[in-house]
Amino acid sequence: MRCIAVDDEKWALDLLVDNIRHVPYLELVARCKNARDASESLHAGKIDLIFTDVQMPGLNGLQFIQTLPEPPMVILVTAYEQYALEGFNLSVVDYLVKPVALERFIKACNKAKLLFDMRTEKSTKAVSIPDHIFINVEYSLVKIIFDDITHVEGLKDYIKIHLSSASKPILTRMSMKAMEEKLSPSKFIRIHKSFIVAVDKVTSIKRDFVCIHETEIPVGESFKESIKLITGNRK
Repeated sequence: MRCIAVDDEKWALDLLVDNIRHVPYLELVARCKNARDASESLHAGKIDLIFTDVQMPGLNGLQFIQTLPEPPMVILVTAYEQYALEGFNLSVVDYLVKPVALERFIKACNKAKLLFDMRTEKSTKAVSIPDHIFINVEYSLVKIIFDDITHVEGLKDYIKIHLSSASKPILTRMSMKAMEEKLSPSKFIRIHKSFIVAVDKVTSIKRDFVCIHETEIPVGESFKESIKLITGNRK
């Protein structure tokens, strides 16, 4: 975990830095003597954990934490016990009172490491994004791969799904709205009340038509802005 140490007293900062060096999973990125130095370190790169004193000139440690829109994890290291409640109200990981024994310091770091691992595991879990749907076609469920779709055509209570791999479209009872909700908006654009096109299948664009090879698909008057999304020209 990347961390910074903040304390206005040199001897206290030296001791804090020495304790950090005893914890193998901590990487000390910067030692800071005030909140301004700490802010500069936060802007310079990603920081996972802040060790900070409370009483410092200018912004104190608690005030400094409150200025951060998305603060990293924080462990307060201070000579004063009276700030503990305020500190925990700011969701600090732990509150250490100087002088801090090394075993107590490591215990606080272990709490931060456990929280860090939990957050990392949660954020790195792959979100399963489906690449297909199953639709009802004549009493059967047919698998449709999204990347195979060239465009979707609406016909009252039915839709036609046109595929690259088939010469004939697939007809199913479904509304355009229901189908649109199943398609990724980054890959499919509605260009008409009756047509949705796959952006990467568009081969050319005319004034009032989008072309997928030889197929011309009309652009509805109220969907003209969609052309900008297809071309990437949003101005």
